[in-house]
Amino acid sequence: MIEAFFFYAFSAVLLASGVMVISAKNPVHSVLFLILAFFNAAGLFVMLGAEFIAMIMVIVYVGAVAVLFLFVVMMLDINFAQMREGMLKHAPVGGLVGLVLIVEFAWMYLNWHSAKDADLHAFAPIPDTVSNTHALGYLLYTEYVYLFQISGLILLVSMIGAITLTLRTRAGVRRQNIASQIARDPKAVLKIEKIQSGTGVS
Repeated sequence: MIEAFFFYAFSAVLLASGVMVISAKNPVHSVLFLILAFFNAAGLFVMLGAEFIAMIMVIVYVGAVAVLFLFVVMMLDINFAQMREGMLKHAPVGGLVGLVLIVEFAWMYLNWHSAKDADLHAFAPIPDTVSNTHALGYLLYTEYVYLFQISGLILLVSMIGAITLTLRTRAGVRRQNIASQIARDPKAVLKIEKIQSGTGVS
Protein backbone atom coordinates (compact mmCIF):
# COMPACT_ATOMS: atom_id res chain seq x y z
CA MET A 1 0.00 0.00 0.00
CA ILE A 2 2.80 2.43 0.88
CA GLU A 3 4.73 1.56 -2.30
CA ALA A 4 1.62 2.13 -4.42
CA PHE A 5 1.04 5.50 -2.74
CA PHE A 6 4.58 6.70 -3.43
CA PHE A 7 4.46 5.34 -6.99
CA TYR A 8 1.31 7.27 -7.85
CA ALA A 9 2.59 10.35 -6.01
CA PHE A 10 5.88 10.37 -7.94
CA SER A 11 4.09 9.63 -11.21
CA ALA A 12 1.51 12.39 -10.73
CA VAL A 13 4.12 15.01 -9.88
CA LEU A 14 6.28 13.83 -12.78
CA LEU A 15 3.43 14.17 -15.30
CA ALA A 16 2.38 17.54 -13.90
CA SER A 17 5.98 18.80 -14.05
CA GLY A 18 6.32 17.61 -17.65
CA VAL A 19 3.20 19.51 -18.63
CA MET A 20 4.41 22.65 -16.86
CA VAL A 21 7.79 22.44 -18.63
CA ILE A 22 6.15 23.02 -22.00
CA SER A 23 3.32 25.27 -20.84
CA ALA A 24 5.04 27.68 -18.43
CA LYS A 25 5.43 31.19 -19.86
CA ASN A 26 8.60 31.95 -17.94
CA PRO A 27 11.54 29.85 -19.26
CA VAL A 28 13.21 29.91 -15.83
CA HIS A 29 10.09 28.30 -14.37
CA SER A 30 10.22 25.70 -17.15
CA VAL A 31 13.76 24.71 -16.17
CA LEU A 32 12.78 24.52 -12.50
CA PHE A 33 9.86 22.24 -13.36
CA LEU A 34 12.27 20.16 -15.44
CA ILE A 35 14.50 19.72 -12.38
CA LEU A 36 11.45 18.67 -10.37
CA ALA A 37 10.55 16.13 -13.06
CA PHE A 38 14.08 14.67 -12.94
CA PHE A 39 13.90 14.29 -9.16
CA ASN A 40 10.58 12.44 -9.35
CA ALA A 41 11.90 10.20 -12.13
CA ALA A 42 14.85 9.38 -9.88
CA GLY A 43 12.39 8.48 -7.13
CA LEU A 44 10.64 6.06 -9.47
CA PHE A 45 13.97 4.45 -10.37
CA VAL A 46 14.75 4.01 -6.66
CA MET A 47 11.43 2.23 -6.21
CA LEU A 48 12.33 -0.07 -9.11
CA GLY A 49 15.60 -0.95 -7.39
CA ALA A 50 17.78 0.89 -9.93
CA GLU A 51 19.55 3.18 -7.50
CA PHE A 52 22.51 3.70 -9.84
CA ILE A 53 20.31 5.14 -12.60
CA ALA A 54 18.53 7.29 -10.00
CA MET A 55 21.84 8.77 -8.84
CA ILE A 56 22.84 9.37 -12.46
CA MET A 57 19.57 11.23 -12.99
CA VAL A 58 20.28 13.48 -10.02
CA ILE A 59 24.00 14.02 -10.59
CA VAL A 60 24.10 14.34 -14.38
CA TYR A 61 20.70 15.67 -15.41
CA VAL A 62 19.89 17.82 -12.39
CA GLY A 63 23.40 18.73 -11.31
CA ALA A 64 24.78 19.48 -14.78
CA VAL A 65 22.29 19.63 -17.64
CA ALA A 66 19.33 21.32 -15.95
CA VAL A 67 21.50 23.79 -14.03
CA LEU A 68 23.36 24.61 -17.26
CA PHE A 69 20.03 25.26 -18.98
CA LEU A 70 19.03 27.51 -16.09
CA PHE A 71 22.21 29.58 -16.30
CA VAL A 72 21.97 29.84 -20.10
CA VAL A 73 18.34 30.97 -19.95
CA MET A 74 19.11 33.53 -17.25
CA MET A 75 22.21 34.93 -19.02
CA LEU A 76 20.86 35.16 -22.57
CA ASP A 77 18.76 38.20 -23.39
CA ILE A 78 16.09 36.52 -25.50
CA ASN A 79 12.70 37.98 -26.28
CA PHE A 80 10.57 34.96 -25.39
CA ALA A 81 7.33 36.83 -26.01
CA GLN A 82 8.32 37.23 -29.65
CA MET A 83 9.27 33.55 -29.88
CA ARG A 84 5.85 32.50 -28.58
CA GLU A 85 3.91 34.55 -31.11
CA GLY A 86 3.71 31.67 -33.59
CA MET A 87 2.92 29.07 -30.92
CA LEU A 88 -0.84 29.14 -31.41
CA LYS A 89 -0.44 28.96 -35.17
CA HIS A 90 1.49 25.67 -34.92
CA ALA A 91 -0.54 24.28 -32.01
CA PRO A 92 -2.88 22.13 -34.20
CA VAL A 93 0.09 20.44 -35.90
CA GLY A 94 1.76 19.80 -32.54
CA GLY A 95 -1.48 18.40 -31.13
CA LEU A 96 -1.86 16.09 -34.13
CA VAL A 97 1.69 14.78 -33.72
CA GLY A 98 1.09 14.23 -29.99
CA LEU A 99 -2.16 12.37 -30.72
CA VAL A 100 -0.40 10.12 -33.23
CA LEU A 101 2.30 9.31 -30.65
CA ILE A 102 -0.30 8.49 -27.99
CA VAL A 103 -2.12 6.16 -30.39
CA GLU A 104 1.14 4.44 -31.33
CA PHE A 105 2.13 3.94 -27.70
CA ALA A 106 -1.32 2.61 -26.84
CA TRP A 107 -1.25 0.20 -29.79
CA MET A 108 2.24 -0.99 -28.83
CA TYR A 109 1.17 -1.53 -25.21
CA LEU A 110 -1.98 -3.44 -26.12
CA ASN A 111 -0.24 -5.66 -28.69
CA TRP A 112 2.92 -6.37 -26.70
CA HIS A 113 3.79 -10.03 -26.34
CA SER A 114 6.97 -12.02 -25.98
CA ALA A 115 8.25 -14.24 -28.75
CA LYS A 116 7.81 -18.00 -28.42
CA ASP A 117 11.56 -18.67 -28.15
CA ALA A 118 12.46 -15.51 -26.25
CA ASP A 119 13.98 -17.46 -23.35
CA LEU A 120 16.36 -19.27 -25.70
CA HIS A 121 17.75 -16.02 -27.13
CA ALA A 122 18.05 -14.20 -23.81
CA PHE A 123 21.41 -13.14 -22.50
CA ALA A 124 23.21 -15.08 -19.81
CA PRO A 125 21.46 -14.47 -16.48
CA ILE A 126 23.22 -12.24 -14.00
CA PRO A 127 23.41 -13.53 -10.41
CA ASP A 128 21.25 -11.78 -7.87
CA THR A 129 24.23 -11.34 -5.56
CA VAL A 130 25.82 -8.60 -7.69
CA SER A 131 24.78 -4.97 -7.41
CA ASN A 132 22.80 -3.06 -10.02
CA THR A 133 25.90 -1.07 -10.97
CA HIS A 134 27.85 -4.29 -11.55
CA ALA A 135 25.01 -5.78 -13.60
CA LEU A 136 24.62 -2.63 -15.71
CA GLY A 137 28.36 -2.40 -16.33
CA TYR A 138 28.47 -6.07 -17.30
CA LEU A 139 25.76 -5.63 -19.92
CA LEU A 140 27.20 -2.38 -21.29
CA TYR A 141 30.75 -3.63 -21.70
CA THR A 142 29.95 -7.15 -22.93
CA GLU A 143 26.67 -7.53 -24.78
CA TYR A 144 26.22 -3.88 -25.78
CA VAL A 145 29.84 -2.77 -26.07
CA TYR A 146 29.59 -1.91 -29.79
CA LEU A 147 26.40 0.10 -29.31
CA PHE A 148 28.04 1.84 -26.34
CA GLN A 149 31.04 2.81 -28.48
CA ILE A 150 28.80 3.98 -31.33
CA SER A 151 26.87 6.23 -28.95
CA GLY A 152 30.18 7.71 -27.78
CA LEU A 153 31.18 8.41 -31.39
CA ILE A 154 27.82 10.08 -32.04
CA LEU A 155 28.33 12.33 -29.02
CA LEU A 156 31.86 13.14 -30.21
CA VAL A 157 30.60 14.12 -33.67
CA SER A 158 27.88 16.25 -32.06
CA MET A 159 30.45 18.01 -29.90
CA ILE A 160 32.70 18.71 -32.89
CA GLY A 161 29.72 20.01 -34.86
CA ALA A 162 28.71 22.34 -32.03
CA ILE A 163 32.26 23.69 -31.76
CA THR A 164 32.43 24.20 -35.54
CA LEU A 165 29.15 26.12 -35.60
CA THR A 166 30.26 28.27 -32.68
CA LEU A 167 33.63 29.15 -34.24
CA ARG A 168 32.28 30.18 -37.63
CA THR A 169 33.18 33.64 -38.91
CA ARG A 170 30.55 36.28 -38.28
CA ALA A 171 30.45 39.86 -39.48
CA GLY A 172 30.88 42.45 -36.77
CA VAL A 173 32.24 39.99 -34.18
CA ARG A 174 35.82 40.52 -33.01
CA ARG A 175 37.77 37.34 -32.32
CA GLN A 176 41.18 36.66 -30.94
CA ASN A 177 43.71 35.53 -33.55
CA ILE A 178 46.47 33.89 -31.55
CA ALA A 179 48.64 33.11 -34.60
CA SER A 180 48.77 36.74 -35.71
CA GLN A 181 49.51 37.88 -32.17
CA ILE A 182 52.46 35.53 -31.87
CA ALA A 183 53.81 36.34 -35.36
CA ARG A 184 53.73 40.13 -35.03
CA ASP A 185 56.93 42.13 -34.67
CA PRO A 186 57.41 43.51 -31.13
CA LYS A 187 59.25 46.54 -32.54
CA ALA A 188 56.10 47.60 -34.39
CA VAL A 189 53.90 47.64 -31.30
CA LEU A 190 56.32 48.48 -28.47
CA LYS A 191 58.29 51.68 -27.87
CA ILE A 192 60.94 51.88 -25.20
CA GLU A 193 61.63 55.31 -23.69
CA LYS A 194 64.56 56.05 -21.39
CA ILE A 195 63.48 58.55 -18.78
CA GLN A 196 66.01 60.20 -16.53
CA SER A 197 65.39 60.30 -12.85
CA GLY A 198 63.42 63.36 -11.79
CA THR A 199 62.03 64.22 -15.25
CA GLY A 200 58.90 62.14 -15.07
CA VAL A 201 55.39 63.49 -14.76
CA SER A 202 54.21 63.80 -11.18
